[in-house]
Amino acid sequence: MDKKIGLKEAISIGIGGMVGGGIFAVLGLAVSLAKGGTPIAFLFAGILALITSYSYIKLSQKYPDRGGTVKFINQGFGKTIFSGAVNNLLWISYIIMLSLYASAFGSYAPNLLPLTQSKSIDSHIYSSAIIVLATAINYYSIAAVAKIESYAVVIKLVILISFVFVGAYGLIGNPNVAQLAVSNWEAPIKLFAGGMVIFVAYEGFELIANAAPDIANPEKNIPRAYYYSVIFVIVLYIIIALVTVGSIPFSEIAKAEDYVLAEAAKPILGKIGFSIITVAALISTFSAINASLYGGSKVNYEIAQDDELPHHFLAKIWGQPIGLMITAVATLILVNLLKLESISTAGSIGFLIIFGIVNLVGYRLSKETGSSKTIPMIGFILSIIASIILINQQYNSNTIGVLISIGIIGFCFLIEWVYKKTEK
Repeated sequence: MDKKIGLKEAISIGIGGMVGGGIFAVLGLAVSLAKGGTPIAFLFAGILALITSYSYIKLSQKYPDRGGTVKFINQGFGKTIFSGAVNNLLWISYIIMLSLYASAFGSYAPNLLPLTQSKSIDSHIYSSAIIVLATAINYYSIAAVAKIESYAVVIKLVILISFVFVGAYGLIGNPNVAQLAVSNWEAPIKLFAGGMVIFVAYEGFELIANAAPDIANPEKNIPRAYYYSVIFVIVLYIIIALVTVGSIPFSEIAKAEDYVLAEAAKPILGKIGFSIITVAALISTFSAINASLYGGSKVNYEIAQDDELPHHFLAKIWGQPIGLMITAVATLILVNLLKLESISTAGSIGFLIIFGIVNLVGYRLSKETGSSKTIPMIGFILSIIASIILINQQYNSNTIGVLISIGIIGFCFLIEWVYKKTEK
């Protein structure tokens, strides 16, 4: 008999999924958008994740399946063009997340070991190399992926929690604490938009859904796993944001936007602190790439099994689904074509729409799941409003990111429509 997953392991799946490369990749971007109100931006994004986790809890308990989100969407809408398009959007959002993690790895790595005279060239070399390495590990052994992830979760949490305690102590007497004053906050709508651009830092809690069939005592442990992991990460992110904004001037944050967490460790721990956080970032982003490559190829396989992608995607190369190779190649292309903000925007819009639709499924199936209709409906409305605000705010400052996001959504629907028509 397979060993069941206990509460601790289930919580670590949620925390590991969220505290992947997200916080290292988007913290500088969050500060550039929300300034002194960055902790509030993280709170806004966290509240939306917490509301959405209610729908995930009810659906995970009623329909436990390793397909997770893919199965919930099919349960709510049947196997239609709409559900197929949304599931394809989920797969592409995984690819976007992988690009975000690889981009963060490429931003941190040259600080430890520069390869050329140009940081930009170094960044692309490292981003590409880490995708190739993680793909090789996924082909070599799935057990190795799980082992790397279990060690990485512990290492990154120990380093981040130490950073929080040491950093909070270092704020005493630091003149930059004044940057957290309300007078340095952006307007509420901009704070909310800032929170939504970095929403990708929270999306990983949905991985608990894939583990739901294996969780022991699901009635008690599934709700606890979701709520404890999301609340823990909200608190962790808010404190990290407080420490970062209170430690170094905005001008320094802007200069080190792509590796700001390492820069924030400098005032307290000097060059050693910078190096420790850089190593934590490299371990975190590498483990996130490893796990997301595996997750992305599984999502792709599930969609093909549900007849929402051609059955060619059920074929295997070197013992793994063909989706693993396609996911890796697509990630390589994206990370070398797009800037960090465009990747983050596209990922956040993708997951806001997917979570909005999962909330809508929660609302539609509330009778079957024995849940409240109100909470999923609030989650759905907030996700849609958040998407609109994010698209509107980013359209002025990051038009390419918005156009790519809308293009991806249109492409998912078009591909699914063409597939369903030709299949008939």
